[in-house]
Amino acid sequence: MRKKLVALFMCAAMAASIAGCGNSSEGTDTTTKASAEEGEDTTTAKASAEEEENTAAATASADEEGTGSQEKKDVTISFMASQDWIQEAEMELAEKFTEETGIKVDYQIVPSDQYVNLLTTKLNTGEATDIFAAQSGKFDIVAQFNVEKNAMDLSGESWAANVEELAAAELTVDGKLYGQPIQDVSAVWAVGYNKKIFADLNLEVPADYASFMDVCQKIKDSGVTPIYEAVSDGWHHTLWFPETCIAAEKAEPGLAEKLNNNEAVFAENETMTTILEQIKEMADKGYWGENYMSNEYANAAKNIASGEYAMAIVNQGFGEEVEAVGGDLKKDDIGYFVMPLADNQVKNVNPAGPSRFVFSGSQHPEEAKQFLEYLASEESLKYLTENVPKFNKLPYKNAPDTYEGSVKEFYDAYTEESTVYQTAVKYVNPQWGEIGADLSAMLVGDIEPKDVLADIDKLRAEQAQAASDEAWK
Repeated sequence: MRKKLVALFMCAAMAASIAGCGNSSEGTDTTTKASAEEGEDTTTAKASAEEEENTAAATASADEEGTGSQEKKDVTISFMASQDWIQEAEMELAEKFTEETGIKVDYQIVPSDQYVNLLTTKLNTGEATDIFAAQSGKFDIVAQFNVEKNAMDLSGESWAANVEELAAAELTVDGKLYGQPIQDVSAVWAVGYNKKIFADLNLEVPADYASFMDVCQKIKDSGVTPIYEAVSDGWHHTLWFPETCIAAEKAEPGLAEKLNNNEAVFAENETMTTILEQIKEMADKGYWGENYMSNEYANAAKNIASGEYAMAIVNQGFGEEVEAVGGDLKKDDIGYFVMPLADNQVKNVNPAGPSRFVFSGSQHPEEAKQFLEYLASEESLKYLTENVPKFNKLPYKNAPDTYEGSVKEFYDAYTEESTVYQTAVKYVNPQWGEIGADLSAMLVGDIEPKDVLADIDKLRAEQAQAASDEAWK
């Protein structure tokens, strides 16, 4: 019942976000200040001291009566975020924050395929919410969201030094920290698989693409759909490409740097072409099932728990999500291995992820900062880690971790790692939706892999020109 109520709340918030996501109305912040003039004589000072004692006694009395010495603020701060970025546990913390401070948090949730366009429009017109969420990335937060203009410097906040170094680097421009991580960035997008199905069919974790295809065929022959893929969301199926482009980096060390300096292009790259051809082969062979174009990622855990599907691209909290569905599978019945396209065996890490920013034009900047401080407290980080299944370790030094079982097995199995291309390479992440659309067109045969790569280069050049990138002049 609780989850249904939250779902209804999210739908209402989504509708509100489309209607308008401007700053919330002004509230009341009542504070009392007192000062003592220098140079008072001894008598005046004594009287002042007596008055202070009387004031303190009165305050204590008021506290005992439940009125408190400080009134709660009657303020609402608005917070716009993309679908799936805000967890139920965070909303529960927001309710606790309101109880303690009186400051309300108006979450405005926008469908993921509309979010970036709506956010950039709001930023460009100066009508963004008090807090806005955006993907971090040291290149993208400048080129796409112009955080130096549109976000407040958070370097001096009490929690800033607790943000882990790699995550902080993706939120920093010229030594200033502009954002606060929302999600667990230690989690890797990998192939989550049903260990029981693998055991029943005597299957081993594949170490290259050929063995992966063999595993998929044997699972399909058993009557189970090998992979649950969800194209309709617009973002999930895209993971197969930039996440595995680390194979191109492995084949040509330094390629990401060359791409950032405009000394190389995606077009006709042999490894990238292979990855795209293999993505299409998986779908063509029926390994994604019949409904992959209409599937939704929100239903992934349910479909894996049912036993109808054996694998899905997920992060390392997925086992707990499957267990929460109910049924025979427990969290450690889900194992993980890296996506083996182009024979990749390097762990794909991404220190960037959804983050919170305080809008520079916020009407309530101090209240917004106060909420961020609350969310980054040790107590809140512990609450989020314990209550969000997919959170194993939030990127803060004062956050706990829950690595164990299948998750620990996964991290121990892959010692070599590389940063995914949507973070390592400029102007890739901002065109995530466009890449997804091209992949969809490729899957149905409307365009070829070479066209996908050519489009990526074209959009990168356009974005670089818009950003006045010296490497493209």
